[in-house]
Amino acid sequence: MPRPVDIALFEPDIPQNTGAVMRTAACLGVPVHIIEPCGFVLSDARLRRAGMDYLDRLEMTRHASWARFRDALADRRLVLLTTRAETRLPEFDFAAGDVLLFGRESAGVPEAVHAAADRRVRVPLAPGTRSLNLAASAAMVLATALDRLGAYP
Repeated sequence: MPRPVDIALFEPDIPQNTGAVMRTAACLGVPVHIIEPCGFVLSDARLRRAGMDYLDRLEMTRHASWARFRDALADRRLVLLTTRAETRLPEFDFAAGDVLLFGRESAGVPEAVHAAADRRVRVPLAPGTRSLNLAASAAMVLATALDRLGAYP
């Protein structure tokens, strides 16, 4: 049986957000994939501070590029979280094995990555707001996916 879900971060920009996502994933037993290049050094002290002592429990895979990531997870359904999606999080049906892909804080993902996703989902927001913090969004989506799949640790 496949894992419930994995998280993938596409070329993350902000070490504190990445550390917070990693901490959440470690606490919930969810693997994380980092698609490089990052906008910081992965050993950054800010990342370690945000992740606290949980990063030693994290299953993390670094991918040197988008192409390497796609090759490594070609058999998995890729679910892109994007403000450009038609499907809202409350209506989305997660499947065991989904990879939840989050884009860069500064720019999201390029069009080729957007097009490569098997599904696109957005977190509905109040009118006049643009987007959530990456770490908050990832926690919200991960909690929803684990709940729907009955996969909390």
